[in-house]
Amino acid sequence: MHLHLEHDDDPLTLQFVAERNAQSERALVTPEFEADSTAIKAMIEREDRLIQPVRRGKWLFDFHRSADHPLGVWRRLPADLDPVPSAPWEPIFDLDAFCGAEDKLWIWRGAITCPWEPTRVLICLSDGGSDLGRLLEFDCGAKSIVEGGFDTPPARCHATWLSQDEIAYFGSIDRLSATRSGWPRVGRRLKRGQAPANAPLLYATADTDVYGSCVVIDPVLSGIAKKGTAKPIRLFITGHEIGSCSVFIKDPDFSLRRIDLPRDIDVQFNYSYCLWLAKTDERIPAGTLALQPLPREAGDINAEASRILFSPGERQSVSQFLLMREWCAFVVSDNLQPRLFVLDLTKPDAEIQEIPLPADVETIALQPLYSELHLGDDTLHVYGEGFLQPPTCYRLELSNRKKPLELVQGASSPAYFDSDGMTSELLEAISEDGTKVPYRLVLPKTWTEGELPVLMYGYGGFDVSLSPSYSGVIGRWLEQGGAYVQAYIRGGGELGPNWHRSAKGHGRHRAFADFAAIARDLVARGYTKPSRIAANGGSNGGLLTGAMLTRYPQDFGAIWCQVPVLDMTRFHTFPAGQAWIDEYGNPDDQADRDYLLSYSPLHNLKPASDVTYPPIYIESSSNDDRVHPSHARRFAARMEELGHHPLFHEFGSGGHGGDGASSDLAARIALGYSFLRETIMKLDRA
Repeated sequence: MHLHLEHDDDPLTLQFVAERNAQSERALVTPEFEADSTAIKAMIEREDRLIQPVRRGKWLFDFHRSADHPLGVWRRLPADLDPVPSAPWEPIFDLDAFCGAEDKLWIWRGAITCPWEPTRVLICLSDGGSDLGRLLEFDCGAKSIVEGGFDTPPARCHATWLSQDEIAYFGSIDRLSATRSGWPRVGRRLKRGQAPANAPLLYATADTDVYGSCVVIDPVLSGIAKKGTAKPIRLFITGHEIGSCSVFIKDPDFSLRRIDLPRDIDVQFNYSYCLWLAKTDERIPAGTLALQPLPREAGDINAEASRILFSPGERQSVSQFLLMREWCAFVVSDNLQPRLFVLDLTKPDAEIQEIPLPADVETIALQPLYSELHLGDDTLHVYGEGFLQPPTCYRLELSNRKKPLELVQGASSPAYFDSDGMTSELLEAISEDGTKVPYRLVLPKTWTEGELPVLMYGYGGFDVSLSPSYSGVIGRWLEQGGAYVQAYIRGGGELGPNWHRSAKGHGRHRAFADFAAIARDLVARGYTKPSRIAANGGSNGGLLTGAMLTRYPQDFGAIWCQVPVLDMTRFHTFPAGQAWIDEYGNPDDQADRDYLLSYSPLHNLKPASDVTYPPIYIESSSNDDRVHPSHARRFAARMEELGHHPLFHEFGSGGHGGDGASSDLAARIALGYSFLRETIMKLDRA
């Protein structure tokens, strides 16, 4: 069906995109759109936002967008000053000027710190928002790009510093360097001025794996050993599937020794320990967090000396964990409410301590102050927020054992909207198989019973957990009288690994049923009616919204489908899709194919003479190299062929995440909200 739309440069594809873009702009670029776009752009460019600093050496660093720098500027501040907006921040890398000089769009993706020289970094730049990345060596002290320094070609890539002069470069520079899913397979020992293809091999995974990577831990830099007495530890990781890996340690004879860990885990390391979260019951119950010694040498005590830090109870899960130099910290979601725990690793008999959190916090995120494990101390920044609560930064000084372990409140974000009179409620719906499915409903100040416009967001896949976050964009929707729902459906990780696994493969229908059950629960509770509910999601969430259109059209008044996966028989024909076979199933296996066809949105569309679908807005990006835009194109074309009238818009850049300059970001969001205003916000809709 419309396979020519898989070819980006085909004249028919270009014509299709241009005509549908013009059509969607005629429908959605209204005076209200312009007002939304202007307001959202101003939010992105606010000068008084909460700063989340990262320390390198004697400096704090921050990346900041503004009206004068819509792509952003990287800036620094002496570490002894308070990192507030009014502080004398000094620009050191102007991304707008850099892109102007190169006549090319690059998007900021952070910086990789050299542990041996913390003001020397690899700046990470995305090619137009795509997954292709460039690594550019930068001297934060001299405030300049290093002449003759590292500068890698655009490719899916990542790197780890091996020394002051070498990096372990993993880059998909050619087919042999990439796994079948397009992510880096081969790691090379790269020196300055050396082309990656000419660098000697360091490590390689199999073509059937998803990725390879490297971790370097230096006991001298960590302060554990004296100079000359110990060498850096090199760990190599093979990602077999998303969320499944094997870890190897390089021994003195240069051989690789596999660390005795389960495959289905999330894991972190420091010089002494492995901290891992079980995703299956292979050794310990799924959802359990374990700490065990790092076997630095063959024969070292390993799994037998492990310690269980957390065992999940009903509706409990570990949402984040950090292994630092002398402490570990982890966040437990207890019926979707956060709890923070820490453990002092310097004391063998130390007890796990819970750190009290402010009562009104709906979610927290942990961020070390220092950019690199080897540097500084274990000072931790804890960011607490909620749908109606602007983020606040709390400081937890773990390394200062003379101070009590408590959160010290720091700066807070300004309010982006007036939340007075608004409420945030945690509710439950009953899915078709009797499972209780939680969701959070955020209500505007005033609303009419049974007529509430609801924007309902979901994802439901790949063990991704959604959590409340403060957003001026959502706030603007609330101020205009809409409600917002965040759905914690199966397939996500909100209630632990088994919540995810129950909707993998042939269980995918459970995620769809959960989302529809929430929509029906909103109606049953008297908040709204189907014609007032819009389903929204992107990527795997785009698959979710496509399934809502084809399986539950009577339960929704609009579908906002972003960067979607919609053809479940061909997703694996694009490299990135090979990594999703473990999640969805293999279209080349007949049993899997039959199940995939049972819900594949593209294959379950019906003629307009048989069904009336709710209005749909399908959004994609021309340079999306994770989910190819042909999914969206072909779905729109098939709908038109069957007599329906979808709105379709393909943005020229932004990649899978829709990133770009502040004006581009704002316009993209505003188009979607314009669609909502023209559908579920309309008072005359039935």
